[in-house]
Amino acid sequence: MFDVGASELLVIVIVAILVIGPKDMPRAMRTAGRWIGKARRMSNHFRAGVDEMIRQAEIEDMEAKWAERNKEIMAKYPSGDEAAGGAPDDLVPPQMEPLDPAHADAAAEAAIKRAAPVKAPEHESEPPLPLEPPPAAKDA
Repeated sequence: MFDVGASELLVIVIVAILVIGPKDMPRAMRTAGRWIGKARRMSNHFRAGVDEMIRQAEIEDMEAKWAERNKEIMAKYPSGDEAAGGAPDDLVPPQMEPLDPAHADAAAEAAIKRAAPVKAPEHESEPPLPLEPPPAAKDA
């Protein structure tokens, strides 16, 4: 918002100390902080109001488009039956037929095999891990 650099801020602080004085500086800073806070809240409130108006205008525009499209559809399909191109009678998707008992057993066995944990093959070429701890180091 305001482009104030470090040197400009230093000049403002020095002038404020000379004009206001170090005794009244805390009270002046507190008052300035309150005014800045009020200005920010007012700005945020105004911005939120503008955003809300824009959002309401967009919603009204979408509702007008939906109403227009609905009128077109209702004019094209006045009765809503399938012969005129309306919705079909059967909206439920077709279901699968049950499996034969023989196929169900095979499917269950296949599922069990797929769910079995996989074991890593043990190779004879790999040496076994030592079971005894290494000898302790001798302190000299």
